[in-house]
Parts: sequence; C-alpha cells; structure tokens
Amino acid sequence: MALFREIVRRRLEKVARLRAQGIDPYPPRCRRTHTSAQAIQAFLAAGGQEDAVAVVVAGRLTAMRVMGKITFADIQDGAGRLQLFLRYDDLGEERYRFFQEMFDLGDFIEAEGTMMRTRTGEISLRVRDFRMLAKAIYPPPSRWHGLKDVETRYRRRYLDLMMNPEVREIFRTRAALIRAIRTFLDQRGFLEVETPVLQPIYGGASARPFVTYHNELKQQLYLRISFELYLKRLLVGMFERVYEIGRDFRNEGISFKHNPEFTQMECYMAYADYRDMMRLAEEMIAFAADQVLGRRTLTYQGHEIDLSPPWRRIPLREALLEFAGIDIAQHPTRESLAEAMAARGIEVDPRASRGKLIDDLISKFVEPNLIQPTFVYDYPRDISPLAKAHPDDPETVERFEGFIGGMEICNAFTELNDPLDQEQRFLEQGRAREAGDEEAHPLDEDYLDAMRYGMPPNGGLGLGIDRLTMLFTDRRSIREVILFPHLRPRERRLDEAELEELTAAPETGGGQ
Repeated sequence: MALFREIVRRRLEKVARLRAQGIDPYPPRCRRTHTSAQAIQAFLAAGGQEDAVAVVVAGRLTAMRVMGKITFADIQDGAGRLQLFLRYDDLGEERYRFFQEMFDLGDFIEAEGTMMRTRTGEISLRVRDFRMLAKAIYPPPSRWHGLKDVETRYRRRYLDLMMNPEVREIFRTRAALIRAIRTFLDQRGFLEVETPVLQPIYGGASARPFVTYHNELKQQLYLRISFELYLKRLLVGMFERVYEIGRDFRNEGISFKHNPEFTQMECYMAYADYRDMMRLAEEMIAFAADQVLGRRTLTYQGHEIDLSPPWRRIPLREALLEFAGIDIAQHPTRESLAEAMAARGIEVDPRASRGKLIDDLISKFVEPNLIQPTFVYDYPRDISPLAKAHPDDPETVERFEGFIGGMEICNAFTELNDPLDQEQRFLEQGRAREAGDEEAHPLDEDYLDAMRYGMPPNGGLGLGIDRLTMLFTDRRSIREVILFPHLRPRERRLDEAELEELTAAPETGGGQ
C-alpha cells in the first residue's frame, strides 16, 4: 500500500479511537493563555526561574524527538516556535503513552505546564497536561523535500504558509504597507471611500473588462477596471480629497507583473495638478518605507534603491531618446514613427496608433532601465483619454508614470475637467474601438453629466499595491505577493505519487 494512503488510514483510525474514548478530536474551545513568544517573554521577565511561570499554549506540532522516557516536540503558532518538554515522570505512563500513540506532525495541540530551560539552554515548556485541538488527517509536506514546485506553492498556498515562515512575512509586510498608505493619506485629509465593483459601464483605464450578468435586473455588468470615474464624481459632490484601496479586474495577459485581479490605491485631490501628485507619490512611498522597513533604502533583485525624495524627473521624449534612440518629436505621425522603429529592428503592430507605439517603446526600452525611482512625464494624448492637455502642446497630456526597479509603480494625471473636451475624447475612443482597439475607453454619459455640473481642477494618482509589495519584499513575481493568484486550471488533481512526495518523513534525533 502506498505510503500516503497508509498514513491517512492510520490517522483516521486515531480519530476513531479518540472518539471511542469520548475525546473530541476537534473540540470547540481552547484555553490558551500565552502565545509562544509571550510565554518565553514571561519566563525571561521572571528572571528565568524554573517552574515559576505557568502557561497554556497552543500550536501545530512540527517536530517530535523521542528519547525513551523524554520527548521533545516543537510547536508553531502565529508568534513563533516553542519547544515542549514531555517527561514520563511528569505525565505518568498512561498520558505519556497517549501522546506518543495519538499525536502526529501537523496536529494542533494545547499544552499546559511551567516554563523551564533544558540542559542545552533552550527555553521550553515542561508539559503537565495536554489536549488534542485538531487532528490532521493529511501529513504535512516534508520540510526538506516537499513544496519545491512553484505552482504547487501557489495552488496550495496554505501549505506554503505552513512550511515557509518567510512567505508569511511577505503578507505581513503587505498588510503593513497598506496600513502605512492609509495613515499617510488620512493624515493629509483624504477620505477613504468605496465605489462599485459591478459597473454598468467600465472605465478609467485602457483594458478589457470581465463581463457578468445580473439576472434580476436583466443587465450586463462589468467588473471594474479602475475606480477613477466614480472617485471623480465625488469631487463634483464637494469632497476635495478622496481615495480607495481595493481590487481591480482586467481581462488581460498574465506575466510576472500582471494578474487578472490586483490591488490598487487611487486618490484624487482637488486644486492639484500632476506635479503636486509627483510630490504626493514620492512622499507617500518614502513614508511607507519608513513605517514598514524602518529605512528608505532597499535591495531589489540585486539593486540598491533609494526611495528618498526628490526622485528623478524626465520628459517622455528625453527618456525615449536616451533608451530607445528615437526622438518622437521628429516623428509626429504614426507612419513616420513606425518607419523609425522598423529601421531599428523593432517589431511594429500594424494596428497600433502612434500613442500605442510609443507605449510599446516605453515598455520595451524605458521601463526596464529605470531602476532608481523616476518620474517620466508628458504622454501622448491618444493613450490618455482622461488627462488634461498640456498648455503648450494639445497632442500631449499632463501625465506621468513612476518607475522603480524596472517596473511601473504608479500612474497619474492632471485630470481632465472640461466636459466638452472629455466628450470629444470619448468619441475619439469610440472610433478607435470601431477600428478594432478592444481596450479603447467606452463613452460614459452619466460621468459626462456629472462633469457638466462642474468639476474642480484636480490631480489623480493610481498606485499598484502588489508591485510595491514586490519591491518591499524583493520578489520578482507578482504571484509571490498575492495570496491566491490566478492560475490555469489543472487537468487533474495531484495523484498519490505526487502527494507522497510532499509527505514528511518522521523526524528523529537528539533532544534539546
């Protein structure tokens, strides 16, 4: 019989034996008084006096080492690890044998006793009594051999978190990062709000949406691709500073920096422009680094990066000339730019507009080279339908993107608040859609109505939480920083052999 199947059979037998003895293997309550860290701290606070601190702890069994009439066991809880010291003379024969026979790696245990140090100096719990809290039917993965496959780690994130403390730390960092951004904005008078996830007309970005259907209303709806148009309606309604942190959904490709659903912060500030948003963005990220990392420097993929303001600022024209060798001012038409790209051996999408071609150049040549924090500003009008035109050039808009570590981290505009100009932009986008651009922005008449009541001049900023977390935790893939990333469906479940590879062999060795 296969190893995995045999282990599961034995564990199920133990569940049955426990119940036959009137013991619930999954009791509804726990009497824990201390976490592992609190228990250790209480022992130290008492001067390390043996048996002076009584505690009840709880956690998952991660190691057991039997040495005759003494057993050492490790438990893990959310605060760390604690060694249990179980002795035949303390527990008596019946209870000592019960522990050895009924408990396995992966089980959750409640242990009661007093704190002590072993002969080797490790702070431990001298167990006086114990209780099963949850019997694990499946064995945990092997600490050394299991869970190496990246896809398995993502699909079975609970195992990844169980076995890898550094992965748990990623998501603690992510949570701390979001808290820091909230604190920064709250302290500056921004109001956190919530806007619809299901929208009758999607908008605020160039992306294909996910489509759903409301049965009762008999209405096709879209998962939002951005918060923008609803947040800017609030500026019309006399909120001057608003923000939202939440999920957006874009029906696009998957890559190391793209996931179909992702977390974003968007904020809008009345009486501000894109230069104000540059200052806001660099100050926000530096503040978050102070709060989360305790410093403004970090290492990302081997690069030492300094987040301290002010960041480098470079016009898009100069950036493309520096990194792609093309002066877009010398190529004012789509045809001219395409010829210049082809002359340099750059693949050209025959359906792309001039703005789309420029966007491709940014992605291929500019973005990968911007390791230190950099704002690239002044973008083509046709790929920025919600941004205000530059006063000196109607074909350019006041927009910037912020790059760190070779990734786009944020995107911002001086927001368009002229309803007549906005209507023309929507109509242009409609023509682009008819010509085959699936990411062109649809016309939103309700949003135009809101603008016609008067919208104050304002700046808007979108910040990618997932990518910023990648940066703060030195992770190359966005899947590393999303708890449950989207994956292609498996053609089958793990078979018995694969489960067996994940299975932990019994751990043996000397006591501590």
